Amino acid sequence: MIQLENVTTTFGTGEQRFTAVTDVSMNIAAGSIHGIIGFSGAGKSTLLRNINLLQPPTSGQVHVDGVELTGLSEGELRKQRHEIGMIFQHFNLLNNRTALQNVELNLKFAGVPKKQRRERALETLAIVDLADKATAYPGQLSGGQKQRISIARALVTEPKVLLCDEPTSAVDPRTTTSVLQYLSDINRSLGITTVIVTHEMNVIKAIADRVSVMEDGAVVEEFDLSSLQNPGFEPATPIGRYLISDEITLDRSAKTAPSVKSEQVYA
Repeated sequence: MIQLENVTTTFGTGEQRFTAVTDVSMNIAAGSIHGIIGFSGAGKSTLLRNINLLQPPTSGQVHVDGVELTGLSEGELRKQRHEIGMIFQHFNLLNNRTALQNVELNLKFAGVPKKQRRERALETLAIVDLADKATAYPGQLSGGQKQRISIARALVTEPKVLLCDEPTSAVDPRTTTSVLQYLSDINRSLGITTVIVTHEMNVIKAIADRVSVMEDGAVVEEFDLSSLQNPGFEPATPIGRYLISDEITLDRSAKTAPSVKSEQVYA
């Protein structure tokens, strides 16, 4: 469903030039839930935005459902993006519009007549169990409800792909479980290929079929989450081994905080 070929993304020029994504190739199967994990600055959110070209790659190709996006005109790309829903970390809801109006927005931009887009928006709100909040404004909703409105907005165009950028980082742990359950149910019932970017391995363990581990802009390893059930399985890289660990270990013998590089922590 999603194929990335040698995708590289750089910002700036000269001495200010910075490479956020380095030569990434990846295949994501149709109907799967694929996780992308790494520390802050690893390039995972940039890579996610490369998929729908919200951040066009500097080089490489992006294929979604057999269509090579980087070669499309602006008009063709806008049309293709209707097939790719996106959920943002901080909801990105308009505070002066109701839940229903926020969900309708993508359909309005697509030129869908008012009656049809309202019907579709109400149907989508029902999927996330928020039809009763259609007339509520974002300020009247909890964090979990706002994220479910964001999910509904992403689903309203009936996409084939759903991109999720840190979808649980702005909510509490109990709400995290609820949001992930909705995403899992939607994937299972609608067959939408889902890509989730996060720095939380417990999120990946709970929902994903496969995970790509990123470090310094590159994908350093991939593995199926089912592998974690094998007693002898161990990720190939130090960062992979660190990220799957559920434990936090502190050196209580140190009187002052040592200055160490990140790779020393998880080596």
